Amino acid sequence: MITLSPARRFALSAALIAVGTPALAQTYAYVSNADSGTITRYKLDTQTGKLTLLGATPAAAKVMPMALSPDRQHLYSAERTQPWSVITWQIDRQTGDLQQQAVTPVAASFPYIAVDKSGRYLLGASYDSDIVTSNRIDAQGKVTALVTGSYHTGPHAHSVIPDNTNRVLFVGNLGSDRVLQLRLADNGAISALGDGYVQDEKNSGPRHSVVSPDNRYLYNLAEMAGTITQYRLGEEGALSRVQRWPNAVAAQYHLQHGKERSGNYTDPTPRIWSADIKMTPNGHFLYVSERTSSTVSGYRVDGQSGALTLIGSWAVEQQPRGIAVDDSGKWLVVSGEKSPVVGSYAIDPRTGALARVSEAPCGKDANWVTLVSVTL
Repeated sequence: MITLSPARRFALSAALIAVGTPALAQTYAYVSNADSGTITRYKLDTQTGKLTLLGATPAAAKVMPMALSPDRQHLYSAERTQPWSVITWQIDRQTGDLQQQAVTPVAASFPYIAVDKSGRYLLGASYDSDIVTSNRIDAQGKVTALVTGSYHTGPHAHSVIPDNTNRVLFVGNLGSDRVLQLRLADNGAISALGDGYVQDEKNSGPRHSVVSPDNRYLYNLAEMAGTITQYRLGEEGALSRVQRWPNAVAAQYHLQHGKERSGNYTDPTPRIWSADIKMTPNGHFLYVSERTSSTVSGYRVDGQSGALTLIGSWAVEQQPRGIAVDDSGKWLVVSGEKSPVVGSYAIDPRTGALARVSEAPCGKDANWVTLVSVTL
């Protein structure tokens, strides 16, 4: 099992404390709006949960996934129509404004991007091109056209995240029902780790994943089955399945098993259509969004076994695509692909239950949510 060194745990704890101090920090929320081609900017009051719209930044015709640099100075967004590109934005710490720094051509349309822990590589997963790539980020924080690694994933790579040691990548591969386990080298090269994958249930559709703060477990959300599967990180980061939990709302909303959704999808049958998964920074609670029912479900995470216990499910924005938890673990922000507003929800620190506290206008087809706390 890969664990963090005491020095790294201390550094991470210090960073969280620093950004969590209300008197010295400001929290901004960014939401990409695919049909509007904008990124809406908000101030999140970490005392009350109030969202205040600051403005909308023109981005790209179909802007969707976003990622934050580890130093919190840059936001990256991906354009999903040709010519495919990634935009580097400089974050104004005083105002939350975004200043465009670079527009970089990339190899494919990315439904998911992430930045490695060192801040040197932008990672992209391509659903259409079946690849995962890494692009070099220069000393100024700009994504460059230099591709340092590329790996053929098989059909429909839907996400890519690094583990907490930054040596392993995990990829949700919807089309092959696998979670890939890959090595990330210091030079950005990508290669298989062990067998290169663990197999999930047929037609489950592994989508997004989160790694627990202690780096012991990975939780993957399956888009079509709506299940959450827990994996243990073993030697060098290889995965082994621990257990799986069923979709929390399928019975209540009479949802059938999901189907893969192409651009011309027309099936009127209510089906499972899970989207996003996030965990609180302290690792106590986990949340997932389900689009057909327009709900978010929450789970308590056992501190020893990592097992999940369902807390409840709550109605949220229509067709919730993106969710994000702030650094304090007190607030969850939700976007809806068919909602005119973004909502913020208080997380009960004892039970993990959600309570809606605020909303603010957004653009059309709001999808990705990124929160950033910065020191002023």
